[in-house]
Amino acid sequence: MKELIQVQQLFKSFGNGAKKVEVLRGIDLTFFQGEMAAIVGASGVGKTTLLHILGTIDRPTAGKVLHGGRDIFTLNEKDLALFRNREIGFVFQFHHLLPEFNALENTMMPCLIQSISNKEAALRAEAILTLVGLKERLSHKPGELSGGEQQRVAVARALVLEPKVLLADEPTGNLDTKTGESVFALLQELNRIKGVTLIIVTHNPNLAAQMPRQILLTDGKATG
Repeated sequence: MKELIQVQQLFKSFGNGAKKVEVLRGIDLTFFQGEMAAIVGASGVGKTTLLHILGTIDRPTAGKVLHGGRDIFTLNEKDLALFRNREIGFVFQFHHLLPEFNALENTMMPCLIQSISNKEAALRAEAILTLVGLKERLSHKPGELSGGEQQRVAVARALVLEPKVLLADEPTGNLDTKTGESVFALLQELNRIKGVTLIIVTHNPNLAAQMPRQILLTDGKATG
């Protein structure tokens, strides 16, 4: 498989002096195009921090993250934001949908940020919403959708620009067991159909066990 993301001697700390907390301590990882990986570990070990750095939401204290061989943190904030919007999709525990907009409009947002026309954005959004099983719910606002449907809209929004990487932070954590399993199955199916690299942070051992690769974080180090 083709190497997609390379993490080299990654360090991340918060605070200064006596209050300094080292969360990540020299992590080396490689993620491949089209793979599925779960990041697991106890609470507070830095799983979300690592995911945010992979997604360029946060910068490391030291080390490199290469996307397609490119040292991504050499970009300025504007170019980094454009890269993030175009190349990386995010799904969080809470869907963060805009309540005043319907499912179609929420899904269109990343396209509009990229200055894609309203017509093209709507076509792309409708196609991905249909793929995630929401063809009949395009005009419904978040308050009119179930929790599982809202998360499916969030997944559609994350994938509407066809990013190479989908990062998911506890994507089923706010859902009941059955709905969570349904959303997780959807993510696996989208990995198969779209070939998107799927990296998930989860506390759920049953979900993690279904992933071909598990990365364990302990004491600021990663194995797996």
